[in-house]
Amino acid sequence: MNRNLKVMIATALGIALFVVLALCLQVPVFENYYLCLGYIAMAVYCYSFGTISGTIVGVFGVVLYCLLISGLRGMPGWALGNVAIGFGLGLTFELTKNMKNRVGKYMLWVSAVIFSTAIGILGLKSLVDSVIKSQPFLARVAMNLYAFVADVVVLIVALPLCEILDRPAQKLLKGKQVSEESANERK
Repeated sequence: MNRNLKVMIATALGIALFVVLALCLQVPVFENYYLCLGYIAMAVYCYSFGTISGTIVGVFGVVLYCLLISGLRGMPGWALGNVAIGFGLGLTFELTKNMKNRVGKYMLWVSAVIFSTAIGILGLKSLVDSVIKSQPFLARVAMNLYAFVADVVVLIVALPLCEILDRPAQKLLKGKQVSEESANERK
């Protein structure tokens, strides 16, 4: 199986994982808000499979989650916000993955989490919500502050998991090739 097909299959599994984590592990933190643990899947996919794969996991994970739970309520803004988060994280991971300075690398990652989540949730999601619901933009920003904080917390907690789960992810992508090479060596 070629690498692109493996990434496509892994991405589809990531979407399912996002939905399962978001549905089954709801940790309440504020009034009606909870930690969306699906962001762990999104961050790991951005790190291990690339910007596009991680962004697709975040966007389509939200779309499927919203369709299962509440129809389209809240989904357009959240999905668009995840585009910004996915691209921000994915590009930062690609540029810094091989940095030797761990402290500097993690500082850049945390900064990327905060900045891209602010653009995605406080900016894009609030803008879409204000247009759809005909509410002032700043009112929507205030309403999305809880979601921003909760999402930042989950994404920061996910950062060490990205490195830990990268090795199994890379083995998944190389698995068949390694098996074929060892079979050829036996012949």
